[in-house]
Amino acid sequence: MTITTSVALLITGILAGSYGTVVGAGGGFIFVPALLLFFNMKPALAAGSGLVIVLINALSGVTGYAKQNRIDYKSGIQIGMGAIPGSFIGVWLLKFQSSESTAFFWIFATTLVSLGIFLFIKNFTSENNRDIAADHERNVAYSSLSSKWFLPIGVFSGILSSYLGIGGGWLLVPILIYLFRFPTHIATATSIFSLCLYTSTGVLLQILYGHVHWLTVLWGGLGIIIGAYLGVHISKKISSKVIIQMLSILLIIMGVRLYFG
Repeated sequence: MTITTSVALLITGILAGSYGTVVGAGGGFIFVPALLLFFNMKPALAAGSGLVIVLINALSGVTGYAKQNRIDYKSGIQIGMGAIPGSFIGVWLLKFQSSESTAFFWIFATTLVSLGIFLFIKNFTSENNRDIAADHERNVAYSSLSSKWFLPIGVFSGILSSYLGIGGGWLLVPILIYLFRFPTHIATATSIFSLCLYTSTGVLLQILYGHVHWLTVLWGGLGIIIGAYLGVHISKKISSKVIIQMLSILLIIMGVRLYFG
C-alpha cells in the first residue's frame, strides 16, 4: 500500500467517523462506498473491512455519548439481541452474492437513495424535531408502538449491516425517530450503542470468511477514531433537523454515485 493510499484512507476515515457519529449510523455508509468507488475494492472485501470500521466507530463514539447520558440502554440491548442472528444471515447472503458484483452495487445504491429521499422529504414536511432535554427520562416508551418490535427490527438491521458492511444505524435512526418517536439526539446515541453489540458478531464472521483487508482497517480505523471524537462534540452544537438533513443528503449522493460507478 502506498503512502498516498494510506493518507487517503486516513482522511476518509476522519470524515466518515465524524459524520457517522453525528448521525448515529457509524462510518461504514461513507467508508464502504469510498472503498468501492475510489479504491476499487471487491464488494465482499469492502463490506467486510467496512464492518470492522463500523465497529471501531461505534466503540469510539459510544464512550462520548455515555458520558453525555444520551443512550437508551434497554432499547439498544433489545435491538442488539435481534441483530446478532441477523448478522449470520447477512454474511451468508454476502458470500452467496459475492460473484454478482453488479447485483451488489444495485441493491446497495437503491437502498441508499430510497432511504435518503424518504428522510429528505419527511424532514422538510415534519414539525420541528424534539431535541434532548436535560431532565429527559431515557428508559421510557417514547410512543405507543410496542418495544417487542425492537427484536425483528434488530434482525433486519443485522442482515443489512453484515451484507452491506455499513452497519444498520442509517436505517435504525429513522425508525427510532419516526416510528418510536425517539428524540433525535437519543436515537443517534442509542443506535451507536446497539452497533457496538451486533457488529461484533458480524466482524468475527467476516474475519472467518477472509473478507477483511487489514491495512485498510489500520489506516481507516485510525481516521475513524479521530473522526468519532470530533463527531461527539460536533453533535452537541447542531439541531436535530440538521442531523437528519445531513444523513439524507449524503445517502442520496452516495447512492447516485454508485449507480454510475
